[in-house]
Amino acid sequence: MVYIVSWDEFVDRSVQLFKADPESTRYVVKYRHCDGKLVLKVTDNKECLKFKTDQAQEARKMEKLNNIFFTLMARGPDVDLSEVNGKEQMETQPVKKGRGRKQ
Repeated sequence: MVYIVSWDEFVDRSVQLFKADPESTRYVVKYRHCDGKLVLKVTDNKECLKFKTDQAQEARKMEKLNNIFFTLMARGPDVDLSEVNGKEQMETQPVKKGRGRKQ
């Protein structure tokens, strides 16, 4: 098991690990509320990468990593990841605002 300190390095190495063997790679998220710690683990049974944090800012970055893995799993390991966005993708959709009661 290797704990990686840098978030960017963890994301890059996790994506490389998935692309090398998409059939056996797993992504696990573990949160301990009593400690306030979030542990992310990516493994392919040969190599295990872990990232541990207690910072809320880094916990929010997990959403982008989830989107990357969902894209890789749905479209295949050869997909271009430059088009994968985190929240920005959802924010571009127009938001309907109501004006009072409907009649």
